[in-house]
Amino acid sequence: MSDTVVVGLDVGGTSTRATALNLDGVRLGAGRAGGGNPTSHGADRAAAELLAALRAALTGVDPTRVRAGVIGLAGAGRLLADPHGRDAFDQAWAEAGLRCPYTVHGDALVAYASGTATPDGTVLIAGTGAIAAQVRDLRLDRTADGHGWLLGDAGSGFWLGREALRRLLTDLDRADAPGALARRVLAELTGTAEVAARPRATAEAVVQAVTRRPPVELARLAPLVVAAAREGEPTGTALIGEAAALLAASVSRIRPAGATDPVVLGGGLLTGDTPLAAAVRAELAARWPDAPLHSAGDGAAAAAWLAARDLPEVADPAALHARLVPPPT
Repeated sequence: MSDTVVVGLDVGGTSTRATALNLDGVRLGAGRAGGGNPTSHGADRAAAELLAALRAALTGVDPTRVRAGVIGLAGAGRLLADPHGRDAFDQAWAEAGLRCPYTVHGDALVAYASGTATPDGTVLIAGTGAIAAQVRDLRLDRTADGHGWLLGDAGSGFWLGREALRRLLTDLDRADAPGALARRVLAELTGTAEVAARPRATAEAVVQAVTRRPPVELARLAPLVVAAAREGEPTGTALIGEAAALLAASVSRIRPAGATDPVVLGGGLLTGDTPLAAAVRAELAARWPDAPLHSAGDGAAAAAWLAARDLPEVADPAALHARLVPPPT
């Protein structure tokens, strides 16, 4: 069994991670490269990063031993519908020396598989954006939100940053002294926490600082909200509570009342020891008290497991999951 190798890739907007594993769970190689999402970076650059990560993971591994592979990717459907993008990925796969087939899955499915081997359940991801998805037989069934910063992503890092900024602008409009979180946001955006004698001038400076950058960069304010909530600051605490309720509401759109299958939490805001993770867990436990809650783990290893589970020599996919996918730390 250990002669068979599978490859998994977890491709994101900021990094691409690859792993090569045998079916005994031995990690034969790992690779990391830059962001490989073709929607964010274009197909050619994304394919180049994919190739770099693959080559690193396959160092010292005979690529002819690789029997299957899975690429986990946000916007997988867009890649599959784009002939140029798929050709670029096919070429990168071949240039890495791989001759086996590969499958592209959405990152939500890979996040789910990184937390559990149970075929049916729900995954909720909150990072820069936010999405909930129902999984049936390890296939994405229904999704909620994930509509992007302009139309959705309620409760996400972008949402937290935007709402913290709105609270600051409200304080300035009222000529109220900004609270602790608002001062941190002001300093982050303008370089000073001081308010001008005419508060409107400060508000205009804030708006200019924001509009000069891509809107999604408001997500970089989310750590300020998390830190404020951790300290018990009122506005930060309130925003975390609102975000948790919005994320749970997204899950409620697709998950039946009384469901007992697992929920996997993914994304940086929900997998770390954050006030939002704790608040979301409490919201979900109140709505689905009998459902196990898991954290997402190693996405590249989960992608490798998804590739391996359909091989004819794999009789027990759950046991294989325990070997291939390390539990979250």
